[in-house]
Amino acid sequence: MGKRGGATASWSGAHKGRHLDEKLVVPAGRALRLVVVADTHGRPHPASHGLIAALAPDAILHAGDIGSLELLNRLRDIAPTIAVRGNIDTPAPEVPDTVALRINDDDRAVLTLLLTHIGLTGPRLRADTARAAGAHQAAMVVCGHSHVPFIGRDRDLVVFNPGSIGPRRFTLPITFGVIDVSRAKLDLRHISAETGAPWSP
Repeated sequence: MGKRGGATASWSGAHKGRHLDEKLVVPAGRALRLVVVADTHGRPHPASHGLIAALAPDAILHAGDIGSLELLNRLRDIAPTIAVRGNIDTPAPEVPDTVALRINDDDRAVLTLLLTHIGLTGPRLRADTARAAGAHQAAMVVCGHSHVPFIGRDRDLVVFNPGSIGPRRFTLPITFGVIDVSRAKLDLRHISAETGAPWSP
């Protein structure tokens, strides 16, 4: 199981609002597994909880538009959960606006990612998001908001949107993301919350 380090709170000038720094450690002998969800709007797909639990994540990231803080408690029954506030969420002391997640392996830095809600305009990173990632020396941005599953690269940053496991928007799929992190490899993929099968465009 990955270990959470001590979280520290601060205020970020790049993304206005409350910011937290979090740490996770890659387990010995295997990759660290993160499940990423977003845009639950208080109504995650009924199959999503079981599908996420079956993946045995070391931690769960929620990229905002949670809809109900009780949902975070249900996710924490599966694994430690790190969440950020979305534009529909009311401010809560325990839910920051951004998180810089630093992943280490034997005290060596492996990856720093910035978790935020609104990070993209179409396939491009917003300028304020890119600045915030730079301020925290992040190599990756994880975001939600659009409900569109996305893996890409912009401004030398890896960008990952898990899609939404909440109510369907238009004809978009209902998906979540999986990130496996080791010193040697970064693996990103999407899973259908409706079928449990890998999803690709």
